[in-house]
Amino acid sequence: MNASWIDIDVGEGGRASGYLSLPPTGAGPGILLVQEIFGVNAHIRAVADQYAMDGFVVLAPDVFWRAEPRVDLGYGDADREKGFALLKQLDFGRAVADLAAAVAALRARPECTGKVASLGFCMGGLLAYLCAADAGVDAAVCYYGGGIPDRLAAAPRIRVPVLFHFAAEDAHIPLAGVEKVKVEFAQHPGSAVHVYAGVGHGFNCWARAAYNQAAAALARGRSLAFLATTIA
Repeated sequence: MNASWIDIDVGEGGRASGYLSLPPTGAGPGILLVQEIFGVNAHIRAVADQYAMDGFVVLAPDVFWRAEPRVDLGYGDADREKGFALLKQLDFGRAVADLAAAVAALRARPECTGKVASLGFCMGGLLAYLCAADAGVDAAVCYYGGGIPDRLAAAPRIRVPVLFHFAAEDAHIPLAGVEKVKVEFAQHPGSAVHVYAGVGHGFNCWARAAYNQAAAALARGRSLAFLATTIA
């Protein structure tokens, strides 16, 4: 892969870092890939490379850089506890501002052909949603974004298509909350909400026990089709 870590100017002298993965052609639409609580770890970097192979210029910013740069956690209990501790420290308003700076940096790169979508998982799914409201992206893909049902006040600010993936057996996101998202976005142009039966939170991550190949493949196919019509 043609991938490397780059610096991102987030203003006021701050510099975050991000994992940039380029497509084989060297250019394409942009994806801002937003991490889970486990950092820009091996799985997120692999997902970045996966979408780069599909022709996208992918930037995965280090969301936790203000607390601890380059967090790279696994999925065991101790790492999960550390991830949740970092999540509790996170200022979401400042994080979205940092992500907006990353969107601008991605869009300004010569490899990026212009349009940029946010795409995230869990905490990153919520942040991808908030990026649709406040970070200037052209579309968003949100995988099991915990907290989205509690932040529907941001929905009126969203003027771009959003694709939501939820798990029917998600212990962190009750189906009643998913129904609220469905109602809110029922008339939103280009948006869709998909619920995957028989799977739980984290079904896309092949490094976790919750991984479900069929649901992950179906969601990825839907994500690629959505991206092909919104930012390509």
